[in-house]
Amino acid sequence: MRSRLLPLLIVLLAGVLLALGVPLATSQARSEQQRVVVDRIDDTTRFASLTQFVTDGEVGGVGDARLSTLRAELAAYHDVYGIRAGVFSRDGSALAAAPTGWRAPGGARGPEFTEALAGRRSQGPSQVWPWQRDRRLVVASPVIRDGDVIAVVVIDSPTGALRERILRGWAGIAAGEAAAMLLAFAAAFRLTGWVLRPVRVLDKAAHDIATGRLTARVAPSGGPPELRRLAHSFNEMADNVEEVLERQRAFVADASHQLRNPLSALLLRIDLLALELPEGNAEVASVREEGKRLARVLDGLLDLALAEGTPADLRVTDVAALVAERVAAWRPVAERAGVTVALTGPAAVTAWADPVGLSSALDAVVDNALKFTPAGGEVHVAVIAGRDEVTVVTADDGPGLAAEELERIGDRFWRSGRHQNVSGSGLGLSIVGALLAAAGAAIAYEPNEPSGLRVTVTVPRHAPEGGEQPAVSRQAWPDAGAA
Repeated sequence: MRSRLLPLLIVLLAGVLLALGVPLATSQARSEQQRVVVDRIDDTTRFASLTQFVTDGEVGGVGDARLSTLRAELAAYHDVYGIRAGVFSRDGSALAAAPTGWRAPGGARGPEFTEALAGRRSQGPSQVWPWQRDRRLVVASPVIRDGDVIAVVVIDSPTGALRERILRGWAGIAAGEAAAMLLAFAAAFRLTGWVLRPVRVLDKAAHDIATGRLTARVAPSGGPPELRRLAHSFNEMADNVEEVLERQRAFVADASHQLRNPLSALLLRIDLLALELPEGNAEVASVREEGKRLARVLDGLLDLALAEGTPADLRVTDVAALVAERVAAWRPVAERAGVTVALTGPAAVTAWADPVGLSSALDAVVDNALKFTPAGGEVHVAVIAGRDEVTVVTADDGPGLAAEELERIGDRFWRSGRHQNVSGSGLGLSIVGALLAAAGAAIAYEPNEPSGLRVTVTVPRHAPEGGEQPAVSRQAWPDAGAA
């Protein structure tokens, strides 16, 4: 979530910095140009004051001292600063100019010249930008004597130094903007972490509860008050949900346990009643069979309630040895049914599991495979060791299930309509799922080729996150005492 929220904040911060930086850069450029323009206007004012003392008669005279002084000042100004300057009469002819022969830009019709003839100093040219290398700065000032404009002083200066100062100013602004951006990024990173930390904790707790760890809660942490209140409300909700589920499990367990006694008494009375009726009475046999089926359902409900309510005793378990033990226990049953049970895989491979729960799950899976495998068929059990998990695959040669039936397998009391004649309550695989989920394992179903059902039990090889390191189960290592 931070990866989505942080770019949004960065874009907003960048927009704010640009909104502040662009006007600041523009103002800096205008300030630099205005300083140059004021300096040039001062220069034109000085030259205009010198021109006031050049009279009409003196202007026409050859070798006039004042005119020579003006020309010398203009030449020195040009030599020192490299700036073109000149004094022009109203018709645009040059009285004095440096370099010699230079004419005012645009002549007497230039905008600066025209403005000076009107008796006003130049208001300054348009803004010069660093990329305008061919731009020059033209400033004009009128020479006024007795209230009349008798001449115009024009200065035409290059803008290289001005553009360099503008660039240096912009570089400083850019550096400041970059530093502000880095600080803003760091602040946004910390802010999003502070805001989203309770969300991450809440998300983890919700995932744990969704995967069966009903005891997961949101630990008190920092963050905005609204998220802290949300975490508190979530914990209250989780407490209520756990309490409701615990009551439900207790009710199922108590109801199953309490109903077994009257059901046993009822079955006993049915047996006594059968002694008074002719032997082989079909109705009595049907009632007895339904009673036994009801007893199996109650036993299954009790087992399911215990499986969902009992925490798993996780420990390092030799899964290969445990599977071999359970397959050996079911071989006599398979032989009586005419079914072959084959076991393949490594002789020893360890994983984190509850030995009792995994044994019960394997019993249910193998029993289910033997029920639906016809005589002469084969049930193949394979142990596969992976890097992060150990899988136990049980495949049979039975009729299998259709795609829509595979979606419902494992639901409580669900049985395929094609298998109603096979004994069972429809709770066996539900109990298996509860046992495996409590230990962090999983079970999956898929069609077997060419026919039958393929059941995969997956057991993690590593300790659960945040879990303690329990002692190694000696039950899982039958040869430990001989070492």
